[in-house]
Amino acid sequence: MTVLDGKKTAQDLKEEIKLSVSKIKAGGKRPPHLAAVLVGNDGASLTYVGSKVRSCEYVGFDSTLIRLEESTSEETLLKKINELNHDDHLDGFIVQLPLPKHINEEKILLAISPTKDVDGFHPSNFGRMALEMDAFIPATPYGIIELLERYQIKTSGKHCVVVGRSHIVGRPISILMSQKGPAGNATVTLAHSRTEDLASLTKNADIVVMALGIPEYLTADMVKEGAVIIDVGITRVADEKHPKGYVIKGDVAYEEVSKKVAAITPVPGGVGPMTIAMLLKNTLFAYQRKN
Repeated sequence: MTVLDGKKTAQDLKEEIKLSVSKIKAGGKRPPHLAAVLVGNDGASLTYVGSKVRSCEYVGFDSTLIRLEESTSEETLLKKINELNHDDHLDGFIVQLPLPKHINEEKILLAISPTKDVDGFHPSNFGRMALEMDAFIPATPYGIIELLERYQIKTSGKHCVVVGRSHIVGRPISILMSQKGPAGNATVTLAHSRTEDLASLTKNADIVVMALGIPEYLTADMVKEGAVIIDVGITRVADEKHPKGYVIKGDVAYEEVSKKVAAITPVPGGVGPMTIAMLLKNTLFAYQRKN
């Protein structure tokens, strides 16, 4: 059984990006610049954005963190986005989700210029991705593709079941894995929480991508021997015995499923670290496209 180590692969990617940035700087040019907009004080968002800033510093990017109060109006946020869209010294930026309830997320994501949308959430980038054109690919699905490629997981002609239909993970990964490419050419079934007899699909799948958000939903009796399991789920589950008072669980019952399959991503340390690495890769791509 192979553990698809996202932590190690993400570090390898960062080293490659760091080398590219050092060459850019050696040529007397400015490094790529990524900004993050954080509205409010959501704990998970603060942790995630902090990790992005540290990763930028590590690879040699310039980074800017723009913090706005929870009470910031939609109009003020849209004005800030417009400023960032027109900032020539900025290659890409993200608006950290979730946003406070009084702000329309869809309106905000549509306001981000597609040329700076390194999260890959703008409909323009989503459409370009679906048409196999140059585009910013959402970082989590992009990370899954990168993992499959680097571990040389055979996907061509295989049956892949994606469980979860979000615009951030489920739908884009189902499109990417059906496309031509080293980690593509799969026959893809997109399932979700309303799918009847889900186990009958996962039992016959060569590859299962779990992005449902229900801890340890996929059990050993739901997968076949030798399958490849990608676990995107990340949920805090209360645990009084743990110092933090909780443990992180994926959508897959890792202990029992790992004994039966050919390859699996752990949680934490699987898909999660890849997401930030691919955000950096998208930013480098934005810089190179502009320069």
